[in-house]
Formats: sequence, C-alpha cells, structure tokens
Amino acid sequence: MDEMEYVTFEMEKAKHIALVAHDGKKKEMVEWCDKNKDNLKGHFLCGTGTTARLISERTGLPVKGYNSGPLGGDQQIGAKIVEGQIDFMVFLWDPLEAQPHDPDVKALLRIAVVYDIPVANNLATADFLLHSEYMGKPYARRVQNFHLTVQKRVEKMKEE
Repeated sequence: MDEMEYVTFEMEKAKHIALVAHDGKKKEMVEWCDKNKDNLKGHFLCGTGTTARLISERTGLPVKGYNSGPLGGDQQIGAKIVEGQIDFMVFLWDPLEAQPHDPDVKALLRIAVVYDIPVANNLATADFLLHSEYMGKPYARRVQNFHLTVQKRVEKMKEE
C-alpha cells in the first residue's frame, strides 16, 4: 500500500472532544459529563449550542459552543473534524425521535467515519472510550489522502 495514499493525524495527550446531544439526550449528556468531569477537564471540549451551554453551566467545565444543531452546529463540528481540530466525539442522538436536521446528523456521522475519529453514540461506548488507554497518551490515526485522490481525478479528467 502506497504511504502517500494516507495522511496521519496526530492526537495529542489532551484530546479535542466534541459533545453533541439531541434534546431527549441532553440530561444524560450533562450527567455523564458531570460524572466524568475529572477526566474531561484535561481535554479541550466543544459542543453544539444548548448542549455546550448546559454542560458548562452545570459542571463548570469550559466548553466552546457552536450553533445549535438545527442552525448549523452539526456542520460546524463536521468542518472542525475535516480540519483535524476534533479528535473524538460523543454524540448522543435520539433514535426514537425524528429530527428536523436529520440530513445534517447523517452528514456529521459520515464525516466522523471518513476521518476515522472515535465516536460514541451511547453512554456505554462513551465510558469505554473515555477510559481507554489511548485517552491519556498521543495517538496517530491514518486517513485517506483526499488531496491525492482529487489530484488523480483531475489528471484523469484532463486525459479524457
């Protein structure tokens, strides 16, 4: 496998963690953050609008807030993932409740997979990931080199 086909994203010891929760899951997210605030305080936290504010107010943890999900917050978080500025995401989405911004939710989950970041969609997974040996040390993840992919596509189209 050609090493140029991949780029490496280095996660530092202190991770950049996105915290996102649908309305029916916000209480769970806040309680989880409060229970784990000693572990979370060593990391950089961000989240979508209301979720970020609730966590910050109720736990005392500093959380950078973006827009709420329906107002583009999911897309803002996705952009930060693409830019390599988010290492890990806890996204408690409500599988029993349709959301007006479901396409944005799907796009955010897709981009997290494309960029190979750990994602927890429930509290059990969040606990396993937060308490993993990798949370306290640097970690490198390999992602397809999309710049190379685009370059190859452009060269192919020029030949046609």
